[in-house]
Parts: sequence; structure tokens; C-alpha cells
Amino acid sequence: MGRAYVFLDRFLKHEVTPVLGVEIDEDLQGMTRRQLCRHIEKKFGWDEDAFWYLESTQKIRLCCQVARERMK
Repeated sequence: MGRAYVFLDRFLKHEVTPVLGVEIDEDLQGMTRRQLCRHIEKKFGWDEDAFWYLESTQKIRLCCQVARERMK
């Protein structure tokens, strides 16, 4: 299902409005799902495709943990 979802996601037109009240920078708005994952991997110094191949729930958990640590 994951591969089908990623494939179908390519054809969706995503909104460029704020996400939950947070303005999203234009450079990020224009990135594909793959490019966004690669961007995160580079920012955190992770191996290429390490974030990309995580399941969606793992990605959300990781982002929650990073957000929690940054809020301290």
C-alpha cells in the first residue's frame, strides 16, 4: 500500500495554504515527497533514504520526539 500511496500522491495537487496555522516556505511547498524526505535527511545528517523508508507512523513519532526536544 505504501508504494501505491506514494505513486498516487504524485498526481495530487497539494494546498499551499498554511498547515495548521503554520506558514510553509515556498521552497518547501514546491518539493515532492521524496525531496522533502531527502531535505530532512540532509538537515539531520542521516543516511540517504533513511527517513524516506520509514513508515508514516514512524515519521510522525520521530517528528514528535524532535519537536519535544526542541521545545525544551
